[in-house]
Amino acid sequence: MPKKTILKQILIWRAKYISHRQFVYILSIIIGFTSGVGAVVLKNLTHFIQHLLEGKLITDYHHAFYFLFPILGLTLVFFIIKYVIRNKVSHGIPSTLYAISKRKGIMKQYQMFGSILTAPLTVGFGGSVGLEGPTVATGAALGSNISRMFHMNQTSRNLLIGCAAAGAMSSIFKAPIAAIIFAIEVFSLDLTIASMLPLLLASLSAILTSYFFFGDDILLPFRIEDKFYISDAPFYILLGVVAAFVSIYFTEVYDKIHSFFDKIASPVKRLIIGGIGIGLLIFLIPPLYGEGFDVINNLIVGNPEKALENNFFQLDLNNVWVVVLLLAGLMFSKIVASSLTFGAGGVGGIFAPTLFMGSIMGYCMSKILNNCGLFNAPVSESNFTLVGMAGLLAGVLHAPLTAIFLIAELTGGYELFIPLMLTATISFGITKYFRPHSVYNMELGRKGELITHDKDHAVLTLMDIDKVIETNFITISPEMTLEQIIHEAVVKSNRNIFPVVKKDTHRLQGIILLDDLRPIMFDQTLYKEIVATDVMQKPPAVINIDKDKMTDIMQKFQDSSAWNLPVTKNGVYFGFISKSKLLTAYRRQLITLQGDS
Repeated sequence: MPKKTILKQILIWRAKYISHRQFVYILSIIIGFTSGVGAVVLKNLTHFIQHLLEGKLITDYHHAFYFLFPILGLTLVFFIIKYVIRNKVSHGIPSTLYAISKRKGIMKQYQMFGSILTAPLTVGFGGSVGLEGPTVATGAALGSNISRMFHMNQTSRNLLIGCAAAGAMSSIFKAPIAAIIFAIEVFSLDLTIASMLPLLLASLSAILTSYFFFGDDILLPFRIEDKFYISDAPFYILLGVVAAFVSIYFTEVYDKIHSFFDKIASPVKRLIIGGIGIGLLIFLIPPLYGEGFDVINNLIVGNPEKALENNFFQLDLNNVWVVVLLLAGLMFSKIVASSLTFGAGGVGGIFAPTLFMGSIMGYCMSKILNNCGLFNAPVSESNFTLVGMAGLLAGVLHAPLTAIFLIAELTGGYELFIPLMLTATISFGITKYFRPHSVYNMELGRKGELITHDKDHAVLTLMDIDKVIETNFITISPEMTLEQIIHEAVVKSNRNIFPVVKKDTHRLQGIILLDDLRPIMFDQTLYKEIVATDVMQKPPAVINIDKDKMTDIMQKFQDSSAWNLPVTKNGVYFGFISKSKLLTAYRRQLITLQGDS
């Protein structure tokens, strides 16, 4: 039986026997499972490549492979993108946010497998990025295309993309509650009963899938042993402040290197510059190889020497301050290595680098506090390592609740809840003040295309500006006489506004209202004397479609009290937007967003 016939029968059966909400529940379970499988495939492929390369060639042959492998991996990714996928494979979570914001939750089919083909090669060959972003992107693309296959509306598509993100995170970290909070915080989903149950079902489905394939293995196998004492609170507050400034450093470096590579038009040049850069960094600092969870686990159990044993400088690791210095250098180098990997065309995420840097930051802080001789009672190095990760997650990702619950779930309890809240809140608050947008959404945020929990802003962002522009206006040239205006424009038009446009340049000179013509339009003695420039007026505001966002357009209508405003595109007249049509489109989008359509 043809696929279309089977799908048609399923849709007919669904319409007869299952409500829309029940069908969303079913799809959320399916999407959770597919996200879990996607995470399993990505992780296993990556670890297989890492085991094959790092375990044999580097250990048994030569250290120089640390330089060669990242370049080789990025080259393979370049050829796969160019000749196999034949489409740009964007960074995972930003591309998903863009799909929600500007593509009505529609993701292209190649995005379902693009990250699976490229991310394991990037990370497995030593690219200093994570797999969480590509896993979320893969799950989100699966969720988007499954929802499209079953003709779900935009609201349901966005919710199912959130379910896919929750499923991916739940499968990776085995932290189902943190995964749900991640989907709500990062994708700005509304926390309602209608959205909560699908997210729970997807997260549960994904974690069961993860347990089936991975068993009890988790990324950060640790249980809290040191208790929190109220006397430690000032130290965790200080950790939050430090985390904020490290988060700002992270974002600034990422942004500047990203902007540098954006200016290089040739993908080959980006590959050469970024590949050589990341190769040299990993050759000099081998712990930057791959995701870095081995380093994190060594720090949590208080074994930094293991993480630094291959240091290029062969320094004495028995000296505490040498260890702190080397770890600090490793921390500040990680985001440079990650940004170079992205710049060279690698595919990955920044979630793991954030955890990597956060763990080092927390560990270094505890070492400094315990060895500076100013305090009597030592602080817990393992707890500071864990809370440091939460602090940096809260600052870099602007997701404090995700940071708190993720570390709490990973450590199997809530003994660290107070220090987690202290550090994450302070880090997020300070970082948000200096950097309004996270690494994930800085580009969309600058353009005003980011979906937020602000309902009004979300509706305006989702609106399509092209659909509210009207172009059926008769234009008038500045030299036209009153007679020509009446016979060639007023008589033929059903509109009461006329744009005055230069013939040669098509630039807008002004507008003429029908109300301006009524007092003189029947006085034939003025037909030859008055020209368009005599009666035209300056528009109260002009909308520049190249620069103005929907929020700017709404503000211009509010400030000018106008009912129609002209639109220019590339410097020339393009059409008009009417307030009535804009408000009608706003209302329709609001209904769609609320799921009432």
